[in-house]
Amino acid sequence: MDSKKRSIVIALMVAMFLGAVEGTVVTTAIPTIVKDLNSFELINLVFSTYLLTSAISTPIYGKLSDLYGRNNVLCVGIIIFLIGSFLCGLSGNIYELIAFRGLQGLGAGSIFTITYTIVGDIFELSERGKIQGAISSVWGIASLIGPFLGGFLIDSLSWHWIFFINIPFGILSIVLLQKNLKEPLMKQKRKIDYLGTFILTSSIMLLLYGILSIQQNINYIFTMISFAVTALLLVVFYFIEKKAEEPIVPFDIFSKTNIVVNIISFLCSATLIGADIYLTIYLQNVLGFSPTIAGLSMAPMSISWIIASTILGKKLTKFGEKKLTIFSTLLLLIGFSLLLVLNTHSPLLLVIIYSFILGAGFGGNFTILTILIQEATSPNKRGAATASNSLVRTLAQAISAGIFGLFFNSSIISYFNNLGIKHIDTNNLFSLVSTNSQVSIDTFKMSINYGLHVVFIVILIISIICFVLAFSLSNILKGK
Repeated sequence: MDSKKRSIVIALMVAMFLGAVEGTVVTTAIPTIVKDLNSFELINLVFSTYLLTSAISTPIYGKLSDLYGRNNVLCVGIIIFLIGSFLCGLSGNIYELIAFRGLQGLGAGSIFTITYTIVGDIFELSERGKIQGAISSVWGIASLIGPFLGGFLIDSLSWHWIFFINIPFGILSIVLLQKNLKEPLMKQKRKIDYLGTFILTSSIMLLLYGILSIQQNINYIFTMISFAVTALLLVVFYFIEKKAEEPIVPFDIFSKTNIVVNIISFLCSATLIGADIYLTIYLQNVLGFSPTIAGLSMAPMSISWIIASTILGKKLTKFGEKKLTIFSTLLLLIGFSLLLVLNTHSPLLLVIIYSFILGAGFGGNFTILTILIQEATSPNKRGAATASNSLVRTLAQAISAGIFGLFFNSSIISYFNNLGIKHIDTNNLFSLVSTNSQVSIDTFKMSINYGLHVVFIVILIISIICFVLAFSLSNILKGK
């Protein structure tokens, strides 16, 4: 690798670190945040709003990067992300935090999409496994630094400060990208697909509103209307894109391979957000560990992610995508099966081992599927193809976060109902121990653990479907 490419990799790693630190710190701190704001029931909105706006912006960034170059579009996204982060740090209540997380998500849509597109642009297939492994190593570093830094800030100052740590990394990533990633200036006039963008954005918002309204027990008539209008808008979007000069989502990128890869990506991403959110809740609210210890206990997932990403990425041309995807999804199946044995007194070592297995499965899957998406698409549409895959992943996380929250909250209520304790409000769950003489700390932990097991069963079913679909892949990358 020459010095120019090495500098670009470093710039991309710093950009990825921005998003990685945000993920590890917020996931670790979220139980503290919702407890402080007394909004346990709204925990999923903190994630879902971020994922919603990220999903909306993803295809837009992908297409703009195809039209105007990767570098400047990525830097604009980072700036929006930093503004959102700063405002999140100033939040005084849960509603402000949710709103500013939405702004943060608008910027985040550029980071993961364009970063991987740049890798596909400048590196050969034989190099990409190694490079993606290097970029994935950022998650391991963030997993080690994030919990320590986040725990220190929470304990010494307040959770507000966990959002401010993004700012110096964001500024550094912009400087490195502008200095090292040089692209030819594109002066030709391009026509932006504004109508397609508006229709797609509206359909995504309505879809996720429908999912979230189920969780929040909003009138089901409005929920069904939102789903119906979403379906109608997607049909309209299809015909608009077929006629558009520069479609925001060119439908010719959806080959048979592309469709299968996107379905598997959707399922894997759904299980990933479930593991991230609910393992953290288990560590803090069931086993009683601090945010710092809980975050460090999740670090093995990132470490095994790096190892699997690097090793399996290098073996892709030898074994092909089918065998390696089957192997990776089998690891997820094993890992989620093991989560079902966790209880209120499980040793921390078991969580570390199980998260390590899951990390290997995720690392192998996402590396292979990203490379496959890029290889199945022409270079001039690689940004749109990568963005579409990122959109699928983000939608999966946003939708599944709401659905898992529904299962989690309803299971907790069901647990207390079975004990004869009625009218439980999960939004004030933390106050039950002090205000309700029937609820001991052990009962509280067992209710959380019961809800977690229901979520883990749902995730296990999803991973089984993912495993079966992996057998439908071909081996087009074998021997290339």
